[in-house]
Amino acid sequence: MQTILTDFYTLTSYDKAEDGKFTANIHLNKDHDIFKGHFPGNPVTPGVCMMQIIKELTEEFTGSKLFLKTASNVKFMAIINPFETPDLVLQLDIAENEEDVKVKNTTSFGETIALKLSVSYKKISS
Repeated sequence: MQTILTDFYTLTSYDKAEDGKFTANIHLNKDHDIFKGHFPGNPVTPGVCMMQIIKELTEEFTGSKLFLKTASNVKFMAIINPFETPDLVLQLDIAENEEDVKVKNTTSFGETIALKLSVSYKKISS
């Protein structure tokens, strides 16, 4: 799996349902340099990094390179501290056609929902 977030997270496992829904389990690398600057002494996973993880997982699961077209209903609902909650569960409901991929995501740790978003990607040629 190709990622611009080198060593930021590890996909530990995933399951695919027949209806295009995926459940991905990831583990954040608490020692990554991003957390040294965001924020010193109080590490918080940047929202843009979470959005990139969702894009990368969607690319992996669909086998397509993607370009973000729209993001709606983006709701960051809880802080993701990589020292306290490094293990995340991402629910991805993926619908695609020849040109586009739409994803509804819920990201959580334990019983806490940390992120909800809906995105639309355009498939791009490799």
